Amino acid sequence: MEFQKNLLDYISHSLITAGQTVSVSESVTSGFLQLAFSQMPNASMFYKGGVTAYALSEKVKLLQVNRQEAEECDCVSANIAETMALNVASLFETDWSIATTGYCTPNRNSMYKIFAYYCISFRGEVIVTKKLELHPKTQAQNAQLYYTEFILGCFKSEINQLLILK
Repeated sequence: MEFQKNLLDYISHSLITAGQTVSVSESVTSGFLQLAFSQMPNASMFYKGGVTAYALSEKVKLLQVNRQEAEECDCVSANIAETMALNVASLFETDWSIATTGYCTPNRNSMYKIFAYYCISFRGEVIVTKKLELHPKTQAQNAQLYYTEFILGCFKSEINQLLILK
């Protein structure tokens, strides 16, 4: 598994230069974002860690996701992603956080579609929450890799916007 080196280098350099930290909460990407952050140069200077919470019970226990809401939407919604992002940032005491939830294989709960929600937060505020949709014949690992690369690209854009505003 290989991620775009220039993307990883850019994120690493930007966070170190700004003196900011990041944490990750994953479901659908199942550790791919954590893998990507761990491969960044000097990761220990800005990457504090992550949580892969695949099961509803773990999202409730570790990330304070509302059980009733999670049961109603199979843990897949914009609000669930936002809750995961905000609470992982609090858990790891980071400036930035990223969360993912969704489907990498079509099933009855997803109405046989493949999609994910992701959220990026900064200092306790949701910056962006979006839904990504893929073709239902996309292979599971390809979906996870696509989500990961896309979200890292969005994260780079959010870092850029914040640094420009400073």
